[in-house]
Amino acid sequence: MHKLRTILMADVIKSSKQDQSSLMAGLKAVVQETNREIPNAFLSPLTITLGDEFQSVPHSLAEAVQAIFQIEETIIRKKQTFKLRYVLSQGEIDTPINRKVAYEMLGSGLTEARELLNASKRGGRRFHINLREAEIQRSLTDAFFVFQAIIDKWRVDKDYGLITEFLAYRDYKAVADRLEKTRSQIYKRSKTLMTEEYFAIKSLINHLVQRK
Repeated sequence: MHKLRTILMADVIKSSKQDQSSLMAGLKAVVQETNREIPNAFLSPLTITLGDEFQSVPHSLAEAVQAIFQIEETIIRKKQTFKLRYVLSQGEIDTPINRKVAYEMLGSGLTEARELLNASKRGGRRFHINLREAEIQRSLTDAFFVFQAIIDKWRVDKDYGLITEFLAYRDYKAVADRLEKTRSQIYKRSKTLMTEEYFAIKSLINHLVQRK
């Protein structure tokens, strides 16, 4: 019996409606930076398999979640305009794990993840969880629903720059001082952008996948 593996796939939402050259360059930059920043998170690294899709084999659920957060925050820091639809799944991979690129691997786990990614294009949720434990699957599905509700309200042109500062320094007073803005002004923006709620849901998700 093959070992149960964690699989992370994603594709760009409505990629055909975007400028293809800038989209491909942006996606490539995000994937490369993620692999560079958290190389130990993957058995098989994030690899673009088609122009607007990528896949990987993280070490575990915890590393898969770490990768999602890294990807989403890199998109914010780089002020990319695209959004991704994810599948976080568990399943079997029959062939040896390719440690260099996520190519040339076969197994029911990869097939199921691919089918779920294709099926999920009909809905509005961006995070799709398919795990063997029903309880953790439900909990992560709900948590990522809240996560998406927060980050999808942030606007590239008006919010991403400030969010980048909060990702780096978190405390509104430190952000205000760095930007030479009044603390009350940045505090109000923090409340509007729900930055504390963002950090709270990240912490909850990380707690859910500990030791899984």
